Amino acid sequence: MEKAHVEALASKHAAVQAQIDREEQRPNPDDILLHKLKKEKLRLKDEMLGLTVH
Repeated sequence: MEKAHVEALASKHAAVQAQIDREEQRPNPDDILLHKLKKEKLRLKDEMLGLTVH
């Protein structure tokens, strides 16, 4: 179960990174949206690390 959860988090992490990449490529990126996305990406990373450290 834990491995599946980590894999799901990794998938979400990659999807958020893709959103960040798309937003950064726009002519006028939304800084507020980028901040929220980067914060979410960090939260997912922290959660993955918390699950794999045990």
